[in-house]
Amino acid sequence: MKFSKDEYTLRNFSKIQHKKWELYIITRIIHFLNDPDIEFVCQQLLKTRDGKRYLADLCFPSLKLYYEIDEAQHGSDQHKIKDEHRQREIVDATDFIEKRISVFDKNKNDRNINEINIEVDAFIDFIKKRKKQFISKNNFISWNYETKFSPAPHLKRGYIDVKDNVVFSNHRDALRCFGYKGGHYQRAVWRIKDSNKGVWFPKLYKNNTWNNSLSNDFKKIIMKRNDKTKIKRRKKREFMVFAHYKDLLGQIVYKFLGEFHTSLEESEDYQYVFIRKKTKIYWPKIFITLSIIRDAPPRPRRPNRINKRRVWSWYV
Repeated sequence: MKFSKDEYTLRNFSKIQHKKWELYIITRIIHFLNDPDIEFVCQQLLKTRDGKRYLADLCFPSLKLYYEIDEAQHGSDQHKIKDEHRQREIVDATDFIEKRISVFDKNKNDRNINEINIEVDAFIDFIKKRKKQFISKNNFISWNYETKFSPAPHLKRGYIDVKDNVVFSNHRDALRCFGYKGGHYQRAVWRIKDSNKGVWFPKLYKNNTWNNSLSNDFKKIIMKRNDKTKIKRRKKREFMVFAHYKDLLGQIVYKFLGEFHTSLEESEDYQYVFIRKKTKIYWPKIFITLSIIRDAPPRPRRPNRINKRRVWSWYV
C-alpha cells in the first residue's frame, strides 16, 4: 500500500504521540516552519560517522540535518535499534549535522516551556538559513512525495548516488534506471543487457533461505545459507545493489547501496562475500551502431541483415 503525502505526515506524528515533549517540539517545528518543500521524518534510523545505528527524533534528509530531543526515557528508546535495525531502512548520515535540545534541567526536572520555545524557534531559523544555503549551491532537492519513489528525477539528473538516500517502492522502477522496459518484476536478480553487470535486490537479514548481512560501514555484504550448507562457488559478479527494507511506516522499499563486486579472496564454501566498489553510478550511454553481418552466410530472405547492437558505457 502506498500512502499519500497527507497520510505519510499524519503517520509520522502518530509515532511520537505518547512522548509529550517530543510531540510538542516536533509539531511546533513543522507548523512554524510551514514549508512543504522540506522533507521530514520522525524516528529515522541513521548510520552516523562512527558507523553506529542511531534512531533520530527528527530528520531532514534534504538538508542533511537531524534533531535530537533529550528526554528522560531517550536512552531506553535506543535499545529498540538492536531488534529493528536489520530490517529497517537506514539513512546514511555520515555527512549530516546534529542539533540537540534538552527538555530537563540539571536536576532532571522539566524546563520552562517558554525557554524551550525560544530554543526551538532558534532551530527553526537555522533550518530556513540552511535551506537558503543549499539552494544557493544548487544542492537542495524539493520534497515531492508523489515522485519520491520514481526513477524519473534520477534519470533526468544522469546518475544515482548513495549519499542521496535513493529508494524505490518496487523492482521495476529501480530497473528502469538500467534500461528495463518490462512490467512487474519480482526476481532477486536482473542482468543488465550487453554488460557483465546485474541488479540485485537482497534481503540483508535472516529470511527463509538466506541469512545475509551488511557490515556497519555499508561496504561489505556476506551471504550465508540458513541450513549452513555449502554455497556453490560462482565466477566474479558485479551488482548494483538495492536492499530490501521497511521504511518507518512499514512500507517495503528498495534502497540503493552502491555497486558491489564479488570478493573471491574472502569467499569460501559457506559464505559468499561482496565488496562495495562504487557509491555513485552515472547512467549508461547507449550507442547504437549499425553493422552489416559479413562473417555469417546471408540468409535467403534477408541477405543484408542489419544488426543494432547496444554498447553500455559506464562512467564513475
